Amino acid sequence: MTYCLAISVNKGLVFASDSRTNAGVDYVTTYSKMQSFVWPGERICVLLTSGNLATSQAVINIIKSDLEASKTSRNLRKGKHLYEVAHYVGQLSQTEQRQHADAFKSSGNGAEASFILGGQIAGQAPEIFLIYPQGNYISASPETPFLQIGENKYGKPILDRIITPSTSLEDAARCALVSLESTIRSNISVGPPVELAIYTGDTIGAPYHQKLMLNSPMYKSMQKQWNEGLRRAFNRLPRFEWEDKVDRR
Repeated sequence: MTYCLAISVNKGLVFASDSRTNAGVDYVTTYSKMQSFVWPGERICVLLTSGNLATSQAVINIIKSDLEASKTSRNLRKGKHLYEVAHYVGQLSQTEQRQHADAFKSSGNGAEASFILGGQIAGQAPEIFLIYPQGNYISASPETPFLQIGENKYGKPILDRIITPSTSLEDAARCALVSLESTIRSNISVGPPVELAIYTGDTIGAPYHQKLMLNSPMYKSMQKQWNEGLRRAFNRLPRFEWEDKVDRR
C-alpha cells in the first residue's frame, strides 16, 4: 500500500507521497511514487502512483518510451488539455492490466493501479486529476481541492479541516506533510522517505522538490510541534459537568 495526495490552491499545486512498497511484513522496500516531467515554458506534469507496483512501473516506462519515440501518436506533450493527458495515462493503465489479468488472477493478486496527474499547460490553469484503475478520472473542485490515492483515510481529516482554494502554498505543503505523518503513524504499509513537490502556478517550470526522512530536521520539528499542539488542544476540551473544574491543566 502507499499514500499520495495532491492539493490545488489559488497559487499553485502541492504533491506529496510516501515511498514504501512491501510484499508482506517481512519484506519492505522503498520506491519513489512521484515522477515529474517538465518542458519549461510549455507544460509540466507530475504523476503520483499507487497500487500494483509492476503496473505503475510499466505505465511510467511506456510514458518515457512514448516521449522518446518521435513518431508516436500519443504522449504527455501531445494532449492539448491536461484532461487529455489523464485519459492517455488511464488507457495505458488499462492496457497493462488487461495484458496480465489472467496471471494476476491465478496468483490471487490484483493488477490495479491508481494515479494522480497534476500540472499545467501554458495558457491554461493548473489542474489535478485522479485516474482510477478503470481508466476514468475526476478532477478536484473548489469544494474539495485535494485528491488522494492509496491509504487515504488517516490523512483526510486534516485536509478537510484546513485546505481551501485560498490556502497558501506553504500552508498546503505543511498540511500535506501532517496528512502523511498521520498516515505513517497509523499504518505500517506507509513509510518514508516522504517526497514533497510545490509548484507555483504559471511558472511552467520545475517544482520545488524535497525528500524527507523521519530524522530530517524539518520533518522531526513538524512532527514534534504537531503532536504537542494536539495534546494542548485536547487538554483544553470542555470538561463534563461532574468533573472537578479545579483539576484542569
